[in-house]
Amino acid sequence: MTVAVAMNSTPEGREALVKGGAEAQLRGDALVVLSVLDSDEVTATDREAVDAQVREVLGDVEFTARVEPDGGDEAGAIVDLAAEVGATLVVIGSKRRSAVGKFLMGSTVQRVLLDCPVPVLVVKAADR
Repeated sequence: MTVAVAMNSTPEGREALVKGGAEAQLRGDALVVLSVLDSDEVTATDREAVDAQVREVLGDVEFTARVEPDGGDEAGAIVDLAAEVGATLVVIGSKRRSAVGKFLMGSTVQRVLLDCPVPVLVVKAADR
């Protein structure tokens, strides 16, 4: 069994990582961190940066990182990666947006919720 966390460098992505790590530990499942980059190519530096971010948040928790380009479709890339790693749960962060913002910009989180074949846990960053 695997918990997959869609992580980015936002407060929402950080919270998804925290909650996903806790959920994997609670379930006794493997943790896979999915990082989809807005680029055509992923470098070794990109992979090292993701590993460093995860270690900063989770410390010595065991994880596997998958860093991939989004190919122009971030939500599709997240769903595809979750299927590739055999995820039984996907954790993703979300921020509050207005109805107009959702209409004009679409929503990666909404697409992941609708397209993902496994349960999705959506978390928000704590108000500070």
